[in-house]
Amino acid sequence: MTTYEQDAKTVELPWPFTGREDELELVRRSLTAGRHGIVVTGPAGCGKTRLATEAVRGADCARAAGTPETRQIPFAAFATHLPERVTLHRAVQLLSATRLLLVDDAHLLDDASAALVHQLAVHGRTRLLVVVTDGAPVPAAVSRLWTGELLPRLALEPLPAEETPQLLTAGARAPLEPLTANRLYRLCQGDLRLLRDLVGALRDSGRFTRVEGTDEREWRGPAPVTATVLDRIAPALDRTAPDERETLDRLAFAEPLPLPMDALDLGILEGLEHDALIHIDDEGAVHLSHPLLGPTLRATAGKLRTRRLAGTPDRCDAALAAEQAALLRHVERADVRSPATPVGEWLVAEGLSVPPGYAAVRARLARLRGELREAGAWAREGLRGAAGDGPCRAELALATAQSGEVPAVGRSEVPAAEESELSGAVAVWTAAARGDLDRALAAAVADSAYDAVRLGAPEQAAGRLRGVFAEHADALARGDGPALDRAAERLEERGFLLFAAEAHAQAVRAHRVPRAARTSRTRAVALARRCQGARTPALSGLALGELTARQRQIVTLAAAGLSNREIAAQLTLSVRTVGNHLYSAYARLGTGDRAALPWLVELPAAQPA
Repeated sequence: MTTYEQDAKTVELPWPFTGREDELELVRRSLTAGRHGIVVTGPAGCGKTRLATEAVRGADCARAAGTPETRQIPFAAFATHLPERVTLHRAVQLLSATRLLLVDDAHLLDDASAALVHQLAVHGRTRLLVVVTDGAPVPAAVSRLWTGELLPRLALEPLPAEETPQLLTAGARAPLEPLTANRLYRLCQGDLRLLRDLVGALRDSGRFTRVEGTDEREWRGPAPVTATVLDRIAPALDRTAPDERETLDRLAFAEPLPLPMDALDLGILEGLEHDALIHIDDEGAVHLSHPLLGPTLRATAGKLRTRRLAGTPDRCDAALAAEQAALLRHVERADVRSPATPVGEWLVAEGLSVPPGYAAVRARLARLRGELREAGAWAREGLRGAAGDGPCRAELALATAQSGEVPAVGRSEVPAAEESELSGAVAVWTAAARGDLDRALAAAVADSAYDAVRLGAPEQAAGRLRGVFAEHADALARGDGPALDRAAERLEERGFLLFAAEAHAQAVRAHRVPRAARTSRTRAVALARRCQGARTPALSGLALGELTARQRQIVTLAAAGLSNREIAAQLTLSVRTVGNHLYSAYARLGTGDRAALPWLVELPAAQPA
């Protein structure tokens, strides 16, 4: 978010529009000549209005919006477009000359305005972009726009977690470390308005602190109780029955552990469940329905109630050990789609010490999933209280090296002989980060067969792998593009997103059919975007195929170190045009700045003097 200071006042500009490229293109296509428009629906706060605004940016567009206060006033939404007294027939005549009409919050339209929108869709001379919030009562004339097949409907989902880092960086005015970003996303459940409110409150109160040795910021401790937060949980806080509020508070202070149903009054639970304030899992444990409920109830409980209800962190020891064992079983079964881990996340959120053994397992799981920044964050959590812990140091080094940077920890610095597998992998990827693939392969042959496959030498792993990893090695050894794609799909199914991206990238070079190669490239790029800046040899130069010719040209020059002004001069373009091309390229490449470009671009080798 950009701010300007003027006359002692701060003016905040909107957060950047990010993600939603496919949805934006779909909406724009629906508004082109010969088409009648589209209805966009979705939960409150998911970005429907922002998407619609981006879709009509620069177009000659009339706008109308429903409001709760004017639902009983005929044609209130169109007051600026119509005379004071008008019939429906005359209103349709007047607005039929409008080429493009955006109707926001159409679920709040008065009946006359809703009928007008419906009739405009029937006549088909005005292209309509209609925005409706899910879960709210909708006028029948509006719902018939899509149920009657007058207009297509785009059901907008909450913005995925991997699409939010740019938003969070803008809001916090610095990049956030992954555990903080994950916590914010969990609390808001895709509600971007709530996300913006929380980030602003944390930033303004100085509760984002710098992570040592990085430019990132972190947040630990209680959630801020803002007006927006209170509004979201008002149904819980406004309950007047003392026994219901007592039950909610008991559940809040029991977090992260759920309470068994038989420990609470069943009649009270039935009422709370009816009002969607709690849910009961398959094992009979009771949970608060929204992740923001617990933190807010604790923050508003008062000192005496907190003293009575609060437990001590050590009550979570057994549950934390069970989480760690479950994570290890997932790794052993080569299936890293992780189970729920509320205890570990709660320890981090509360700013409590995380045992290094647990932190190393979380880091390993995140690394195997391709979530490299998250892996590094978990490793650093473990090192806070145990700076010399070998597994955490090794995991931090691996996450760093597979992000394309040379880690500070090398193989000789990872102690403990029992960690030889980890230390061998550190040697492989430290050499790869330095660009020394021969040394990396030599280390992989000695210690890590699958790393040899990832580095493009499957023959070195013959007979040493099993399951999907053996399938990947065999397909690569045979140069079989379709088989590599099938192996990538199986890896993705098991949660190995980075390995799947690498297998698809290897398939690009193995395919003999250009269309198949393009499909593999697209899949590889989509997966690589979710891997938090992974920069491995298999992914080098991968994403350029997704750009336009002009974007590739500009990105290559930017990766070589030229400024926007120098690129503009060389290509005879305006500086603004260069900036626009780079912004679009960043969105397609899944990165946020120039620092990530060199690994994506195969720069020409330097010529000898």
